[in-house]
Amino acid sequence: MDVVTLAQRPDLEPRLWDLTRAWPQFMLHDPIGDLYYANLQRWGEHTLLGIENGQVITRGFSIAFAMGDEDRAELPSSGWDRVVHWSYLDTLSGREPTEVSALEIAIAPEHRGRGLAAVMVRAMVDNVARMGYRQLFAPVRPSAKHLEPATPMEEYVRRVRPDGLPEDPWMRVHARLGAEVLSVCPRSMVIAGTLSDWRSWTGLPFDEPGTVEVPGALVPVHVDLVQDHAVYVEPNVWMVHRW
Repeated sequence: MDVVTLAQRPDLEPRLWDLTRAWPQFMLHDPIGDLYYANLQRWGEHTLLGIENGQVITRGFSIAFAMGDEDRAELPSSGWDRVVHWSYLDTLSGREPTEVSALEIAIAPEHRGRGLAAVMVRAMVDNVARMGYRQLFAPVRPSAKHLEPATPMEEYVRRVRPDGLPEDPWMRVHARLGAEVLSVCPRSMVIAGTLSDWRSWTGLPFDEPGTVEVPGALVPVHVDLVQDHAVYVEPNVWMVHRW
């Protein structure tokens, strides 16, 4: 597999979106995402494509943003959403970025299990280093957490194997490449919609108040029948690669 940037192969941008099928449908409805994906041409150097036999089989997105001021002294507890928001505001104000965060690595389902996730993480680290940055943050979405949505993320991330590596497979990929866990970001993505929206996204009835466990979700979705509303607040885990 060859890995190139979108800046090198802008002709392949339409093929990037074929990999959206790798995500659960409800994950495509975070409104903050449009601040990045609708302006992808700005992020050509930050967008990676894995190409094999002429096909785009993996993709990787990252984003640059500024930290250091009093209101941005620490990584945000609102994780993925906030770094995209910060970066968008930086663009409007002409503020120079100081950091980079990974946003996504997706692999075509039929090519999973080949070790391509590690290849793409390494490629993203190398790409960010090439641009002159000294570290890469990542609001990591633990890949096995959806199997136990009731488990608090703080408890989940403390689990390690006898070799000291994280129990979660996706966290383990990052750790093997040198990343360390920093903190949980409890409100990394917020996805809200009407009950009709959620029924169309999941195929579930959403006809009882309280919480609903949705396939692919890391935590339960909160349901309010009176307000015809359901909201998913996804926790992620801040990790960092330094070099």
